Amino acid sequence: MTDRGDEAAARTERARAIGLFRYQLIREAADPQLSPKARGRLVRQIAAEQHLDPSGRCVRVSRDTLDRWIRAWRSGGFDALVPSPRQSSPRLPVEIIEMAIALKRENPERTAAQVRRILRAQLGWAPGERTLQRHFAEHPVIASDQRAQPVFGRFEATRPNELWTGDALHGLRLDGRKTYLFAFLDDHSRAAVGHRFGFAEDTVRLATALRPALASRGVPASVYVDNGSAFVDAWLLRACAKLGIRLVHSRPGQQGRGKIERFFVRHEARCRIPGLAGRNSEGGSWV
Repeated sequence: MTDRGDEAAARTERARAIGLFRYQLIREAADPQLSPKARGRLVRQIAAEQHLDPSGRCVRVSRDTLDRWIRAWRSGGFDALVPSPRQSSPRLPVEIIEMAIALKRENPERTAAQVRRILRAQLGWAPGERTLQRHFAEHPVIASDQRAQPVFGRFEATRPNELWTGDALHGLRLDGRKTYLFAFLDDHSRAAVGHRFGFAEDTVRLATALRPALASRGVPASVYVDNGSAFVDAWLLRACAKLGIRLVHSRPGQQGRGKIERFFVRHEARCRIPGLAGRNSEGGSWV
């Protein structure tokens, strides 16, 4: 690819990052079930806060702009939020910042150097340590994670496809290789809508579990996952944005995936039965 082609591809990727940033700001307020009064209150709250834009800067977005983005999303979906590639100029994609923040929140003891090493291993590139330190110091989520976590009661979705919970199980070793089980559970029916074993904990294996679930079960309103590297990957964020799925990441230490954890306990016990280990839950090959 020529230098001009590389530059065009970079501009296109930056434009998509801007579209994803806009979608993440408005996804709550764009919920059609919200009343106009509740939507206005939520938009005012978003406009009053600072947000990290795709270039890594703390910015505020006006209420008029948020309303305009909501109208654009309703009329044209995610693509309507993506600017022309020539109009995009951020230097640091918002996905990189979100992944760094998620890694820090997953383990608050991680240093900027450790987060940078993880990003480099996963993406092949990462921002400098000082850049990460600045984002950690300025991002309000890091400070809020230090507060005491609230006590949660029991919860159940009111209908199928209202909420799917996703997680990954570190399974048994097979021929010396570590195994992983990706699964998605419907919160209301407890049905395992999608599941797949694999030899790596990455987005390729995540996709092989999620795509058949979407094809056979339809699109859920929300997906609730943790902050594992596969679940904060840009592919999942963008796929949910495209489909209008509300993607929710849990805070470290927060309980809320008890149903899928019980499913994993039962499945792990099943895998220990002689003759069943080494096959996935559908009797197919490993991926």
